[in-house]
Amino acid sequence: MTNLLQSKPADRSAAVCVIGAGPGGLSAARALKMQGLDYDQFERHSDLGGLWDTTNPGSPVYASTHFISSRDLSGFIGYPMPRDYPDYPSHRQILAYLRSFADAFGLREKIQFNTGVQRIRKDSASRWVVELADGTHRLYGAVVCATGVNWDPSMPSFEGAFQGEVRHAATFKHGDEFRGRRVLVVGAGNSGADIACEAAAHAQRAFISVRRGYHFIPKHLMGVPVDQIAETGPHLPMWLARPLFSGLLRLVQGDLTRLGLPKPDHRLFESHPLLNSQLLHHLQHGNIAVKPDIARLDGGHVMFKDGSREEVDLVLCATGYRWSCSYATEFFTWTAGRPQMYLSMFNRSHRNLFGIGYLETNSSAYKLFDTQAHMIACYLKAQQTAPESAQRFDDAIRKDEPDLSGGIRFVQSPRHAVYIDAHAFKAYLRKLRRRMGWGELSETMYDALRVKASPVRHSGRNGLAAAPQPGEVAHG
Repeated sequence: MTNLLQSKPADRSAAVCVIGAGPGGLSAARALKMQGLDYDQFERHSDLGGLWDTTNPGSPVYASTHFISSRDLSGFIGYPMPRDYPDYPSHRQILAYLRSFADAFGLREKIQFNTGVQRIRKDSASRWVVELADGTHRLYGAVVCATGVNWDPSMPSFEGAFQGEVRHAATFKHGDEFRGRRVLVVGAGNSGADIACEAAAHAQRAFISVRRGYHFIPKHLMGVPVDQIAETGPHLPMWLARPLFSGLLRLVQGDLTRLGLPKPDHRLFESHPLLNSQLLHHLQHGNIAVKPDIARLDGGHVMFKDGSREEVDLVLCATGYRWSCSYATEFFTWTAGRPQMYLSMFNRSHRNLFGIGYLETNSSAYKLFDTQAHMIACYLKAQQTAPESAQRFDDAIRKDEPDLSGGIRFVQSPRHAVYIDAHAFKAYLRKLRRRMGWGELSETMYDALRVKASPVRHSGRNGLAAAPQPGEVAHG
């Protein structure tokens, strides 16, 4: 009898299912609430925050993790980060901020914690059947996938045998793990560069294996976060901005090949740059050495493609993550490991299946999540109140192929298959909203939803936010 009851889906087909209560899921929930749309939100963990909650199994966040974009550009629309946060907040501060955001807009009470989604499928009426981890099923009219892209480590394979330890950077938590060890960090993305600095500071000997050259951008210029200069300064055409900024970097940094770094095989802005100043400092002081690609592992040594050889006892692979979505894989078209969606959020083949956060961009994420969430909520609202507008947008989903590169010729790689220029993206969405009559984004648009101020709680020491304990609400 119990199995029979569980196999009959609870009918929530007039509502939206939001999967995940990290930053993207919270953004989606607020946008749906603003449009007066009913929704259920599921989170497999015991609290909200996504990967920023280090107690969330599989979180890649380590003790020294800080936000890669600056405080004043990184907050949600209408909810800036506290002014007493540093320029680049710590992971504890980001978690406290996310929880205060949820409290401020009354989002927490709709989240069903400790409730994972096993899979989704379509029924004969094209409604979405959502199977929860406890075996129960629910029917929904729409599904928003907001579970993020940094949960499934991409682990390389190496030739040869190794006596030491090989693991992914997702398992790294603190620099103390490196003490007394000879450490090789593989990969020079932003996380790899940051972890390499931890190795430089704590390991007996540290190396970083770099496959290609990168452009390094300091976190500050003239004492100002560099992304604020890019955002608030004059928006120059690319033919002028690139040589000007390249010249400035050469003036500040000089020729980085003198430090052993390969020369970039692409022009500035054509790939995600490294926003890091510390790695150059450690290279300049000999605390870490650059090595090329690994050729093979050989007992207690690593052999490199330039013929060199180093004694190593820990190989830590900062080699990124696969963009998996295990509960909905079959409903997306995947190219080079990336889901192909209209505007990186609308499924072209299956109506009312959306993704938030499945994009690479040259801007801070949370306001882009808000922009995506607003578009999705307006589209779902139009289905109820303005069907002609919804139909026009259906046509756009099927046929529209906008150029969102902003005139930048990105390098050909899986990572850049869904890379967009943030200014081009926001400008195009603004044009679409006007065409559909869906209203503009503004810093005050969500004020009516506020239930309380919910200031971010601080420790009172050095302006650092105290991370809430599991299950504890982060507010004053």
